Amino acid sequence: MASLLDMTQQGDVATISDESKLASVRLMTPRQLYNLWERQHWAAGEIDFTRDRRDWEELDAATREEMMYGLSAFFVGEERVATQFSGLVMAFEDQHEEAFLTTQQVDEARHAQHFNNLYEQVLQFDGSFEDRLYAAREHLNNAYRVLFDEHLVEVNEALIAEPGDLGAKVDFVTAYHMVIEGTLALSGQYFQTEFLERRGILPGHVEGFKNISRDEHRHVAYGTWFLQQKCQDPGLARRAQERLAATLPAAAGVLVPPGYSLGDDYTYMDATSQQMNEFAFTALSRRLKVIGIGLPAVAA
Repeated sequence: MASLLDMTQQGDVATISDESKLASVRLMTPRQLYNLWERQHWAAGEIDFTRDRRDWEELDAATREEMMYGLSAFFVGEERVATQFSGLVMAFEDQHEEAFLTTQQVDEARHAQHFNNLYEQVLQFDGSFEDRLYAAREHLNNAYRVLFDEHLVEVNEALIAEPGDLGAKVDFVTAYHMVIEGTLALSGQYFQTEFLERRGILPGHVEGFKNISRDEHRHVAYGTWFLQQKCQDPGLARRAQERLAATLPAAAGVLVPPGYSLGDDYTYMDATSQQMNEFAFTALSRRLKVIGIGLPAVAA
């Protein structure tokens, strides 16, 4: 079965690049996205998990164990992106962009709070926020750690060191908004929400998860806008493609649940590996077409 990585290797770069006319598509600006944030505000602490606790207790052990990888990936991921975002905030180019970027960091902290509340109130993980994060990390694979603890940290630290480095900013937005949020997070949210809604379980979490997904669509819209502007410069377009090539191998591994290896056939939360990889690949390739760059030839 082809993985996300295989699909990017097989991607017709020339064909995608020929569609660069899509780079003329007008996207929402940071000012518009900030105004949208004001209209779409929600509070993690107001989510009612009463029904979710009963649902979780009634699930069989195998289903709970299966779900832990996806839930843990989001819990740890939201903490990682909340704490590894300050470099981009420091790299703002005008006041409207600064306003929007600060809302995104607030969003990421709110998302982490939602999952902390879920783990405490529904999954009944005792201890502190940090204790629950540590426990969630036990469910993650090495590819996840490479992407979030190495690649994400690297691009954030580069911007902290030199906020005015435009190439470093392209690196960050490509790794974060295109790969972590636009490819992995939105794909995972789609399939996990479908799974929960089909079964009619965890309504509080579904409510929060849909709010999180709405926030992240707004974040990815910013990243697409930024890269569409900057990748008109051929050097920065190459920089974005190089960052994609560096991060996609780890991203492909993040999609693989425990017990499987990259390239295996599997079903996770009722979705096949082919469905998940095709969804993620399509999400990434469509945004790159709007930006006006092609998929890189990724080496595993």
